[in-house]
Amino acid sequence: MEGDKGTVCVTGGTGFLASWLIKRLLQDGYSVHATVRPDPEHTRDVRFLTSLPGASERLKIFEADLSNPDSFEDAIKGCIGVFHVATPVDFTNQEPEPVVTKRAVEGTLGILRACLNAKTVRRVVYTSSASTVVFNQSGVDIMDETYWTDVDYVKSLGYGGSYFISKTLTEKKALEFAEEHGLDLVTLIPTFIVGPFICSKLPGSVRTSLAMVLGNKEEYGALLDFSMVHTDDVARAHIFLLEYPDAKGRYICSSDRKTIEDLSKFLSAKYPEFPIPTVESLKDVKGHRAVGVTSKKLIDSGFQYKYGPDEMFDEAIQCCKEKGYL
Repeated sequence: MEGDKGTVCVTGGTGFLASWLIKRLLQDGYSVHATVRPDPEHTRDVRFLTSLPGASERLKIFEADLSNPDSFEDAIKGCIGVFHVATPVDFTNQEPEPVVTKRAVEGTLGILRACLNAKTVRRVVYTSSASTVVFNQSGVDIMDETYWTDVDYVKSLGYGGSYFISKTLTEKKALEFAEEHGLDLVTLIPTFIVGPFICSKLPGSVRTSLAMVLGNKEEYGALLDFSMVHTDDVARAHIFLLEYPDAKGRYICSSDRKTIEDLSKFLSAKYPEFPIPTVESLKDVKGHRAVGVTSKKLIDSGFQYKYGPDEMFDEAIQCCKEKGYL
């Protein structure tokens, strides 16, 4: 049975955001083709997807890998929309940055070619990241979609290189390809995604955002200036951009911003059961103090955020407790 709204494809289906997006799409009446990486040993448990409400009738799982761009053809065939969420994530620099970037770019271009070949895809929504915007030396405190990360500047920072660079270059290539071939493509640019999750692993952005709760001191540097958005708001923004007739270009998706001092006060007041570090104890934390970003373009298009920091942290902590991370 087809969903009332038609069939869409979500790449990287077992990931944090993609799995929540699949949940939301099924709720909204779409049929979903989800891609997952090949699993020859059959060791991956995808029951958290197949047991979702509506999944037995309207979810099909396909194997595909960014390393083999042609492998996405079957999953995209017959779809009216494609959400390209899959991306290589390597913050530990196990692979050289050019290798990661090549896989991300070539995989994405392969997916976009499959969208053209399908002749049914009306729009592609590509999941980018605020890391494609904020790493430059522009000197402003708030950035919008006109700003781009400077790859040379990222290389000088010495951390997060392969992810920041691969996301930046892949988004640029995707937009160029779409323009050149007349493909309707928009990009969504979330900041740190904080909130509930159904995937089997602890998502990196949830782990980082809960660093003070979990006691992960090595991650405090990422919280010096912290922009964030709720999991479900990001999923809803993806669907909004698929359905919004006038969507064009890039859209930043971020609803809240806190400094590390703000976050310490917020968490210690809200969760007295955890030994949250004091503001005084955090004064020597070193790291990159990020700039803020504005969601004005997305909001002006008619999108409304539903959740604030209370829900983000309540639901993230609840999921961590349920899954044994806390």
